[in-house]
Amino acid sequence: MPGGDKDRNASVGPGATIPVESVDFHFDVMCPFAYAASKWIRSVRDRTGLTVNWRFFSLEEANRAEGKKHPWEREWSYGWSLMRVGALLRRRDMSELDAWYARAGRALHEEGQKPHDPAVARELLGEIGLDPHLVDEAIADATTNDDVLADHRRVLDLGGYGVPTLVFPDSQCLFGPVLLDPPEGDAALRLWQAVTAWTELPHLYELQRPKSAADLAYIAMSLRPYREGRDWVSVDRGKVIDLDSLDSADEAGC
Repeated sequence: MPGGDKDRNASVGPGATIPVESVDFHFDVMCPFAYAASKWIRSVRDRTGLTVNWRFFSLEEANRAEGKKHPWEREWSYGWSLMRVGALLRRRDMSELDAWYARAGRALHEEGQKPHDPAVARELLGEIGLDPHLVDEAIADATTNDDVLADHRRVLDLGGYGVPTLVFPDSQCLFGPVLLDPPEGDAALRLWQAVTAWTELPHLYELQRPKSAADLAYIAMSLRPYREGRDWVSVDRGKVIDLDSLDSADEAGC
């Protein structure tokens, strides 16, 4: 039966099992690849009972140009402010942050809405049965900045640089998986087994799939809602990315 120990400790190879009970999933609402991975990890959770602890990482801070304000120095900062709302919800109950990320992520990455607009953020909170004024409460509470920054610095301290980032109970840190079309059911479990197998090989650093012209076209098509909803320039580790150009689509990332 799905959700039992057999699924949780599913075999990766002869005699090998990965008994992972929980994982910390660092995200930024603005990242389409983190959102896709979050849908996948929810499928894994549904099948195995895995505990997913939602944590933050700021692309705005990671890609901040020298001399520009830090996101916590602004009255409202797109992804940072959405994570401040999430920080307040997490203090109340992790399930509220779970629902908030799912709804805000779907609004941006599937519907082309603008959850980073405070008015839209309030509407989305109402849709999931939460008080819309929690947006204003989170921004009025300066300590929500501290919560987001602590999560962000944790990833940096582990050598991370983007999202999605997975942190396992033994503090091993993996960037990814970077994907579109998140798998469900048995396919989601197979990917989880592949990911957790990496934790048995601490000196396995990278495995990457080259992108064909067809891949680049598919990426561009898949990111259309995100491109319609964003009000920012996409930047990857200090480099501006033109997502409207297929020539640059192979460089897209978070």
